[in-house]
Amino acid sequence: MNKPRTAIALAAVAVIAAVVLFNARPKPVAVDLLELAATDVQTSVVASGRVLPPAKVEVGATITGRVERVPVREGARVKAGEVLVELERAELAAAAAQARAAAARARARVASVRTLALPTAQAGLQQAEANLRLAEQEERRNRELLAKGFISQARLDEAVRQLEVSRSVLASARANAGAQAAEGAEAQQAQSQLAEAEAALATAEARLAQTRIRAPGDGVVLERLIEPGDIVQPGRRLISLALDGAVRLVVQVDEKNLPLIRQGAVAVAAADAFPNERFEAVVSYISAGVDPARGSVELRFDVAKPPPALRADMTVSIDLPGPLLKQALMLPADAVRQLQTDAPWVLVDREGKAVRTAVKAGLQTQGRVAIAEGLKARDRVVLNREVEDGTRIRARR
Repeated sequence: MNKPRTAIALAAVAVIAAVVLFNARPKPVAVDLLELAATDVQTSVVASGRVLPPAKVEVGATITGRVERVPVREGARVKAGEVLVELERAELAAAAAQARAAAARARARVASVRTLALPTAQAGLQQAEANLRLAEQEERRNRELLAKGFISQARLDEAVRQLEVSRSVLASARANAGAQAAEGAEAQQAQSQLAEAEAALATAEARLAQTRIRAPGDGVVLERLIEPGDIVQPGRRLISLALDGAVRLVVQVDEKNLPLIRQGAVAVAAADAFPNERFEAVVSYISAGVDPARGSVELRFDVAKPPPALRADMTVSIDLPGPLLKQALMLPADAVRQLQTDAPWVLVDREGKAVRTAVKAGLQTQGRVAIAEGLKARDRVVLNREVEDGTRIRARR
C-alpha cells in the first residue's frame, strides 16, 4: 500500500520541479527580425548642396568722392561697361580740361619747331654759308690787290675781319639749325614737354573716368550699399555683382559614398524651392581631401542647361546613380555593429537565440549596406540595438 503512494509523491515532486525550472528560465525578448533575400540593388547617393555663383564681385571706388547717382537697383541685370555708380566730377573735369589745354600747347610747340623754327634755322644756315663764301672771295681778291699795290693794308684787314665775322655767323647758324633738327636740343625739349603734358592729360582723364564706376561684366546686382550723397573712399564696398558664367553646384557627401562616385557621372538635381524643375548635373570635381570634422567630401557639378529660376546660393538636392549591385544582401546600416577595434558584426536568430556573427560590409547606399561575407539568404538578422549576444529572442508580432 505504501509503494503506490510513494510513486505518486515522486511524480508530483518531478512535475513541480519541472514547472519551477521552466519558470526560472528568462522569457524570450520580442525583437524585429529581417529575413535576408538576394536582390539586385541600384545604388545612389542623395545629398544637398547649393548653387555656386560663377563669380561674385565686390565693386568699389578707387578715389574719394561724393555719390551723385546710382542708376541700378538690387536684382537688376547689367551689361559689361554699364555705369553702376556716378561720383561728382566737376573738379576732375576742370583738371582734365586744363591738362588737355597744356597738351595742346605742347603739340603746337612741337609743330612750330618742325614747321617754322627748323626751316628758318636752315634758311639762316644757307645764308651764313653764302656770306662766308663771299667773304672768302673778298679776302682773296684784296690780298691780290695788296700784292700789286692797288689797295692799302687797312683794306685787307677789313676784309679779313669780315671773313671772321662770317665764319662766326655760320657756326651760330649751324648750332641753331642743329638744335631745331629732330635730334636737336630744342626739338627734344619740345617733345619732352609734349610727353609730360600727354601723361598729365592721361592721368587727369583716368581720374575723371574713375568717377563712373562700371560693371566688369554681364551679371546681376546682388546688393546696393550706397545712395546719392554718400561719401565713398577706396576699399569701401559699394555694389555686389554675381557675374554670368557656367552654373555649378557644390555638394558635401559622406566619405562612405566615395566608392559610388566617379568623375563625369550624371546626377539629377532640383532646387528645393522648385522641386518639380529637375535638371542634369555632371560631376566635374571630386576633392582630393576629406573634411575631418564632418567626414565629408566636396563634389562639384557642372550644369549645362540650368532652369531659369536657378539662382546663386540656392539650396539644391542631387540624386547621383551609382553601380548596380547584383544579387546583393542588404541590411540597414544601423543593424551592423562595430566598435573601434572590432570587425563589423550582426546578431542572427539561431533557433531562438541572438548569436553574434562577423560580417564583411560592402558598399553603402541610402542608409543600407551590402553584406559581402558572413550571411546568406534567409538568415534572420536582429534589428534591435539593445539586444545582446546570447539573448533568447522571438519575433515581434
